[in-house]
Formats: sequence, structure tokens, C-alpha cells
Amino acid sequence: MAFCLRWPWTVVLLTLALTGGGVYLTVERFAIDTDTTNLFSPNMAWRKNQTALYRAFPQLENSIVAVIDAKTGEAADDAAARLTAALAGKPLMQRVWRPDDPAFFMKNGLLYLDLPEVEHTVGMMLGQRDVLTPLAQDPTLRGLSTVLVANQKRAAGSERATAMYLAGLDEFSRAFEETLAGRQTQVDWEKLLAGGKADAAPAGPPLEKRRIVLITPTLDFTALQPAADAIALVRKTAAELGVTKENGFLFRLTGEAPLADEEFATLSENMALNTAGTLVVVSFILLAALRSPKLILAVLLTLLAGLAMTSGVGVLLIGRFNLISVAFAALFIGLGVDFGIQFATRYREERHGHGDLERALLAATRGIGGSLTLAAVSLLAGFFCFLPTKFLGVAELGLIAGVGMIIAYVATLSFLPALIKILHPPAEHVPIATHSLAAVDHWIAHHRKLVLFGTAAVVLAGTPYLLRLRFDSNPMNLRDQKVESVATFLDLNADPKTAPNKIETLASSFEAARELKQKILALPEVDHVDSIESLIPVDQDEKLALIERASKELHDALYPKVRPAPSDAETIKALTNAARTLRAAVAKAPSPQTLRFAAALDGLAKARPEIREKARAAAFTGFEKLMGQMRDALKAQRVTPDSLPEQLRSDWMTPTGVLRLETTPKGDGNDLEVMTKFADAVLSVAPESSGAPVIISEAGKTVTQAFLQAGIYAFVAVFLILAIALRNAKDVALTLGPLVLAGVMSLQAAEILGVPLNFANIIALPLMFGVGVAFHIYYVIAWRKGVVDMLASSLTRAIFFSSLTTGTAFGSLFLSSHPGTASMGEFLTISLFFTLLAAFIIVPAFLGPPPHPAEGEADAA
Repeated sequence: MAFCLRWPWTVVLLTLALTGGGVYLTVERFAIDTDTTNLFSPNMAWRKNQTALYRAFPQLENSIVAVIDAKTGEAADDAAARLTAALAGKPLMQRVWRPDDPAFFMKNGLLYLDLPEVEHTVGMMLGQRDVLTPLAQDPTLRGLSTVLVANQKRAAGSERATAMYLAGLDEFSRAFEETLAGRQTQVDWEKLLAGGKADAAPAGPPLEKRRIVLITPTLDFTALQPAADAIALVRKTAAELGVTKENGFLFRLTGEAPLADEEFATLSENMALNTAGTLVVVSFILLAALRSPKLILAVLLTLLAGLAMTSGVGVLLIGRFNLISVAFAALFIGLGVDFGIQFATRYREERHGHGDLERALLAATRGIGGSLTLAAVSLLAGFFCFLPTKFLGVAELGLIAGVGMIIAYVATLSFLPALIKILHPPAEHVPIATHSLAAVDHWIAHHRKLVLFGTAAVVLAGTPYLLRLRFDSNPMNLRDQKVESVATFLDLNADPKTAPNKIETLASSFEAARELKQKILALPEVDHVDSIESLIPVDQDEKLALIERASKELHDALYPKVRPAPSDAETIKALTNAARTLRAAVAKAPSPQTLRFAAALDGLAKARPEIREKARAAAFTGFEKLMGQMRDALKAQRVTPDSLPEQLRSDWMTPTGVLRLETTPKGDGNDLEVMTKFADAVLSVAPESSGAPVIISEAGKTVTQAFLQAGIYAFVAVFLILAIALRNAKDVALTLGPLVLAGVMSLQAAEILGVPLNFANIIALPLMFGVGVAFHIYYVIAWRKGVVDMLASSLTRAIFFSSLTTGTAFGSLFLSSHPGTASMGEFLTISLFFTLLAAFIIVPAFLGPPPHPAEGEADAA
């Protein structure tokens, strides 16, 4: 201290140089990894399984999933085809493909139906032969009129046939009326051949009207949002192709890459505004605590300098921050400002007693230096105890926080006094202590047993809640559910066919895959298992025979001899005759559907030729596409693993013969309990498995073990440090006892308030341990020095304002758009409340009267 006071400008300039270095490193090299799996050691079994999976099937990692919903399956299919073709080969697109491979499944789709379904489908095709063949031979309004008149007679003898016929008339009437009104339309032939019945629509867009395009992008890991350019390209391409809301499409992106990028965007949203607001509020709190603008400036500059240096050191030590270690800033502000306020408050008290600035700074150092040193060493040990754990997220936070405590401690005892010397704040004329709180001190002193018994009763009453405390390891619950990527993920999760949370297992051969599949299917938690053999249809001999029969009998419809197109006059004549014939047929029993269709035919007969051409296109565009699909479907050939398209095969089998099995759970695949049971069950028979449910389940166990391990290490380390420093077992117990109680009550309150622990808010535990240790050490040392009215002392004033600044830093997290960060602020606030309750009420009750009276007012804190 004497050196810093003798050479203040040297200390300030050296600190500013180091601060500049920290700022430079942060600006130039700061990066964040939003992948929650990287919060854990890569040497863990489940992380090794994950690495092996991505090495064999790299397309599963960091993908973009483009989801296209449309009004019809045809529109969705067309949009997906155009998007796939437009993106293929573009920069930033390593691979673009459709998991449904439309060309392959269009040709072989019938083979994937059950045998009774194939029999039914083939029967329906053959039953429509009398309609399809003449229409294929004369795909004009003349041919359509002829067929519909003929079918009216055929359907007359059957109630079911009549109903289907009338439904068909309604569909054609609708299309022709739309055309006459000048609107573009098409006949829905799938609906038409199904008897006019629309598909049953489940909640949300039906799967039949949804298509998915998978994209493996090139990521820029030097950027804060590595997939931003690739995502922007996909969106731009979709917009250029007209795959937009205005054109009847719902186009959304999800997958690992969009989820990570949008999470960082949510994290950074309003970050600058929140930080600025926090600093403003902290400045007002410091004004109330220190009363001197120059003193406030000194503390704030010390805090900012320490934060910049800690950030720069963090960049050098760990490279990329993670979702937990990035919270070092809130932690540093919370603890760093405490050091500054403690020193500045003690300086004010000494300045009030001595008057001379340098003597006051030296006296403050002698008075508070021991407490600060012990608090800093205890914090350092506590944070470093996370380093041996496999939970790298908190281990890295512990490393940065521990180094940050060293920086904060050194800055408080060097840079801060040097600034105070240079700024030379005015003398203190008003006492610092808050004497009005002495009444509370006296009440606690006379009601110690009541406070202690009350504390014990509260802790015991909350024990059931502590036992129910849960850790929510599902990273989706940390994200904003309204963000497109998350909402789309949850939408896909609603259907087992597209649910993303599945378990992946590798097998070395077909035989091994079959054995694993049987073991996994035997588990009650499993819905189904997919593999490359799932793409090999069963009963192919019987199905191919049915398909061959249909192909022969429908030959004239599939490969027709098309009649010459009629002239416009012939078309008018055919329309007029058909309308007259249909009216005559229902003269005795009028049919609204028939009369409506006859009126539509008359309208077309009287319309302009171009309207009739549009009506023909409306009637036959879908028909021609349907016939093309039937031709493809009836060309099906035997499917084997070798005959699968390369892109489809490579999703399930590597060139070296490694096979992938994909297991889907029963129930809600995004529910933590379902995922945990599902993962435990599959791992019991296939321990080499990976995938989101395994990662989430095992991550939760790893976190629990890490905090138990680190908690024991930290408690033992702090206990030994305090034992060496205090040299009294009772004093050590009095320091740590209330801290443990505060932690227990914080966890109980969190469960009562419905705030589960998660990857984000769990940093409250080491942070509040650090804050609590510091506060309690200050009190115990003051108590050992003979301070009687603890709450009335300047120490309590310093702790109170320090906690306000810490609470402000935590409270600002509430404003975050990121649910995980907001929950961090919520749990930190809960923990801070009980930490202060323990410091202000429980600790004085624990301590009782000091062992000997204070030597003087200067030692009061």
C-alpha cells in the first residue's frame, strides 16, 4: 500500500495498460460455444459415444432442418424439390438432401405398404380403370363430358357408387365455377378418387402436407453465430423461390445450427441496454453508500478494469466461453464490487477519524486487509475446487472466477487506493456507522434462542421440498419457446415420425444390428427402432406380383393411344349435349349436384375459348400428374440395401459397413422424465448409444455428481483455510454453519417457488457460496475483534450496499429474453436473500457476545 501511495501514477498507468490488453483480447478473440454438450469432459463415456456417432455420420451434427408446410402435399413436395435443387452446390452448403427421397419412394412406395393395403390400393386402381382409361385417351372437356355422362348410368344402381359420383360432380363443378369467375384452380384428383373425402386433419399441419429438407452447412466458428451466413442463404433462397407465407407456405428452420445461433441471439438481445442500465443503478447505489463522486468513480474504474483484465485472461485460458463460463461477468461484478465497497467504506471510517488521506488509506488496509485476504483466499479455493470435476462448464467458470478473485483482490489493494490518492476525495465529516440498527442487534442478542430455533424449524419444515429438488437437464427448457427454431423443434416432436429426441446406436454388422434391435424393441419404453433394414420392404414377392398385375391391366390407361384434340366447336357441342343428357336423367328425381354440374357445363359452353382451355387445364393438370405417379409406382422393383440411393443409404450405413439404429421413445420425447427412463433403459442393453435423450440424462447425472464432488472439496478447502487463519474450531463452525443453512433454505425456496436447477442457474451455488463466505468472514473477524453492535457497524453498511449492487447485477438477468439467463437471475436473487438473512440475523445469533471487548472504535470493523 505504501508503494502504491508513493507511486500512484505508475500503478494507475500499469493497470490501465493491462486493462487495455484485456479489452483488446476480448474484442478480437471473444467467442462463445452454445453447444451444451461441450459443457462436459470429452473423456466421459457418453461423450465418446457421441464423438463416434458424429465421426461415422457427420451429417447428423450441426445440421439445418428446413420444414415446409403447405395447403396440399403436392405443393409442399414441389417447394421442397425446388429448394433442394436451388441450394445444392451453393457455397456454404456441404450437403442438401431430402430424407424421404421422393424419386425413390414414388417408384417403390407401394412396397412399403402392408400387404392388405397394397391389395386394397391395387384393387382401387383397377376399379377406376373404366374412368381412367377413357380420360387418358381423351384428356379434354369432350372426353370428361362423355365419361361423366356414362358413369351417371353406371352409378344409378348403387347407393355407394351414386354418392361417390355426386361427390365427383361437386369437385368438377367447384373447379369450373372458379374458372368462370376468373380464379385459378385445379381439381384435387386424390380427393376425387377417394370419393370426395378429405384426409382427416390432426392438430397442426398434417404430415402428408409437410416436407423436410436437411442441410449440412459450412460453419464459421470464428463468428459468434457460426451458421448465420448459411441460414441467411437458405432463407433468401426460399424467398426467391416463393416459398413464403404470401404464397400459402409455412417455411421454418430448426436443427442444431439454428437452435445454437438463435440462442446466442436471444442471449445477446438487449444485453448492451441491460448492462448500461445495471451500471447506472450500481452507480446510484454506490452514491448512497460512499457519498463521494470521486470515491464512486474510483470504485467503478477499479471494477471495470478488473472485469476487462479477467475477461482477457479468460480468453487466454479457455479460448471459447460457454453458456455457464460467460456468466463470469455477473460473478465478478457481484464479488469485485464487494471488495471495493468494503475497502472504500473502511477508508471513509478511517478518514472520519484521522482526517489525513494517506493515513486513512493505510489504516483501512490494516483494518480490512486481513478480512479481504482471507475472503479472497477462501473464494479462490472454493472456485478452484470445481476444476477436477467433469462438468467443464462450471470448471471453466471456477477457473476464470478464481483468477478474477486474484485480480479483484490485487486491484482493490493497489489500483483503488492509487486512484483515491490521485482523485483526493474530500474529508469525511459524518460518522459512517448506522447507530439506529443497534436496537435490532440488541433484540437478536436477547432472543438468540428464538432466532436459532426459528431457523431450525424453517429448515426442517422445508426438508420435504429439498428432497424433491430436481435438476432440469433438458436444454430446450432454457430456450425461448417462441423462437422459430425452438417452436419448430417442439412441433416436430409432437409426431413420433419426426420427433428429434431419438437415441442413436452404432452396430458393426447386419447381424449385430439385428440382435441390438431385438433387445431394444423388448424394452417397454421404446416405441420403434429404425435402421437400414427398415428401408427393405417385407413380402416383396407378393407385392411385386400384385403390382405387375396392375401394370398389365392398366396398360391402356398408363400408356394410352390419345385421340386427336377436338375443335372448339366440337367441345361446345359435347358440353351442351352432356348438360342436356344429365338434366334429362334426373328430370323425375332432381339432383342438386347434377343440376349444378349441368349449369357449369352450360356456362363453359357460352364462355370464351380461352376460358374453356383454362377449364380443361384445371380438370386435367392434376390428372396428368396422377397418371405419371401411377406409372412410376407400377414400375417398382425389388429393394435391397445395395439398390438404395446413395444418399439414403449413407444416412444409415457407412462405406465401412457401420450401421446406425435410431430408437424412438413412447410418450413425449421432450419430457425430462420420459427421456431419462428411455435413456436408462436403452443404455442398459446398448451402452454405446448416444443421442439427445442420452446426453440430457447423463448430463444431469454428471452435474449432480460434479456439484457434490466440488461441494465437498470446497467445504473441506475453506474449512482448512479458516482453521489455519482463525485457529479455533468453534469460530470455523460459526462461519460455515450459517452459510450451509442459507444454501439449504435457498434450495428449499427454489423448489417451493417452482424454480428447478438447470445448466444456467446452477452457477448461483458457487457464486452465493463465495458471497456468503466473504460476508461471514467479515462478521466473524469483526466479532473476534470485539464488535458488539454488528448491524450498527460500518461493516454491515458495507455489506448491505455490496449486496444491493450484487442484487442489481443479478436482477438485471431477469430482463433477459433468454429463459435460462432469466432463471439464473431468479435463483441468484433467491440465494442472495437467504445469504443476507443468514449474514444479518442468523450469524449474529450464532456468534453471541464477542469473546472480548473491542480495543477501540477504529477496530469496530
